[in-house]
Amino acid sequence: MSKLRVGVIFGGRSGEHDVSLMSGRSVMSALDPSKYEIVPIAITHEGRWLSGSDALDGLQNGRIDDLIPVVMLAEPGSRSLYRWDEGKALEVLATIDVVFPLIHGSFGEDGTLQGLLELAELPYVGSGVLASAVAMDKGLFKSLMRAHGVPVLDFTVLSSAQMENDPDLTLDQAEAVAPYPLFTKPANLGSSVGVSKCRSRSDLVEGMLDALRYDRRVLVERGLEAREVEVSVLGNEEPQASVAGEVVPSDEFYSYRAKYLDDASELRIPAPIDQATTEEARRLALIAFHAIDGAGMARVDFLLDKTTGELFLSEVNTIPGFTRISMYPKLWQASGVTYPNLLDRLIDLGVRRHAQMERLVREYGGEA
Repeated sequence: MSKLRVGVIFGGRSGEHDVSLMSGRSVMSALDPSKYEIVPIAITHEGRWLSGSDALDGLQNGRIDDLIPVVMLAEPGSRSLYRWDEGKALEVLATIDVVFPLIHGSFGEDGTLQGLLELAELPYVGSGVLASAVAMDKGLFKSLMRAHGVPVLDFTVLSSAQMENDPDLTLDQAEAVAPYPLFTKPANLGSSVGVSKCRSRSDLVEGMLDALRYDRRVLVERGLEAREVEVSVLGNEEPQASVAGEVVPSDEFYSYRAKYLDDASELRIPAPIDQATTEEARRLALIAFHAIDGAGMARVDFLLDKTTGELFLSEVNTIPGFTRISMYPKLWQASGVTYPNLLDRLIDLGVRRHAQMERLVREYGGEA
């Protein structure tokens, strides 16, 4: 059988650019060369699309002059990546059978990239436009979880316009969520970028302004002395939930530094929690995945109240970190699915979902 040509997309325009490079490197090194032909697609901070065998190293080290400018057309049929030289006709650089998007955060995990791939009718790994957008928007996501009976912490969403027009009223609205401490987060981002723990109004001002550097809306959420519990989900219409794991952050909370920089956070797999709590986390993870119409993969994060034992769903990551030490693949490894096999299953799920979508009728000719 011929090899599947997998377009691995990494980098991107979000604050999680560097995390995406780590995920891209890990996935490309683990894809079985007897099954797959890799087409690396690097996206710079500025949004330029580049390719080449050393695209990842070139992007990471700032040596992009030797890389090939490319473009993907939002037009079905060709499944092509085109060489793009200004003033010259487009030339097919590579054809692609399936895309593995590994861009975390804005312009990659939020449905925008998925929209391009849908227009191009290219199979891809992971959730579609709707699920990606809903999961990325923390406020909308929490409202949807409440509608499905999934417990979430008290929150509100405020905008940069509100903060500029009436900062005192906006801060009052934020403080009405709950007593301090409060957490501030960009409404559309992940990897703990722009997240702050606020113990006072001055902290709140700083936290909101920092979050609003990354998004025009900020989520303000009740703080909680909590343990961080995570569950991985794999599948399409009949997803499975992994064993639960616990993150013991080296920082006061699971900050960007604790996740990626200091190597001192601890991952406990399986999580040292009672069986009832484990099963409840797995149950709620599947409810959340179905509620957003998730596909392929997701990591579902929970907060477990240290005092009461209550479980609160924090967020669903539709493109979770994908290094070998990331929680998503490690939870599946503990559940009996190796890293290479996990990649195989995800690619197969993406191809199968696309085949299902292709069977849909796209024209309507009225009543027969």
